[in-house]
Amino acid sequence: MARKQARRRKSEPRPRLRLPKLPLARIAMALVASGVVFATYRLSATLLDRPITAITIDGPFQRVSALQIEEAIADELSRGFLTADLDAVQARLTALPWIDRANVVRRWPGQLEISVTEQVPAACWGENGLLNTRGELFVRDARHVPAELPRLSGPDGRSAEVAERYLTIREQLIPRGLDVRELTLDARGAWSMTLSNGIEIRLGRRNVAERTALFLDVVADLVTRRARDIVFVDMRYSNGFTVGWHGEAPAMSEDEPGGRQMLAGTAMNANPGDANE
Repeated sequence: MARKQARRRKSEPRPRLRLPKLPLARIAMALVASGVVFATYRLSATLLDRPITAITIDGPFQRVSALQIEEAIADELSRGFLTADLDAVQARLTALPWIDRANVVRRWPGQLEISVTEQVPAACWGENGLLNTRGELFVRDARHVPAELPRLSGPDGRSAEVAERYLTIREQLIPRGLDVRELTLDARGAWSMTLSNGIEIRLGRRNVAERTALFLDVVADLVTRRARDIVFVDMRYSNGFTVGWHGEAPAMSEDEPGGRQMLAGTAMNANPGDANE
């Protein structure tokens, strides 16, 4: 009896792994259809493509001429109206030093319309560099640097940081009747600025934001009232500031704005280590 059961077990069919049937016919039809659509598109583009017959350029043309623009994109213009790479044209235009933004569109049957926006210099960088309104260095060696622009300087690669601090400080100085003529970040990381009235403000390396706030809250009023008497203001003290005067220092009362803090920076012998930054 046991042998019969063993034979029956051996004769039972084993389960088979069945793979799902792929709709090969449908896949093939989809691939063929995609190929037909692509081929039709390419054929239509080839048949409809034609040479670029006209270019219109709109812009202020104060720093860049239409001829410079045409020369920069000449290789792309040799392609057809439909096959011309507009992104490549735009990239070549914005690579020109004085072009800030560019827009390129097609106009049937064979015209390209180009509009450009030139860079607006907002400040000088170093000796001959120019920064735009976003603090980006767009010209490293300008032939002509407008004398009225503020001068910013600092290590290579830190122009955006210096420009951001300049804009922040200037925005707070203007309501007080003051402005920044120069802002410098030296190689050691120390900040200093020269106001439009010629007074130098020394901020140092440490706690620059706090020292700037102290200058704006306390010293700015003193500078406004006594601009002719002041040579520099040194904010690099831990508990005050010092003022460099033309000739002998005038008498200052503690009730006068800035008087108490200035005395704290001199009479109380503030840490000279901060002043030697």
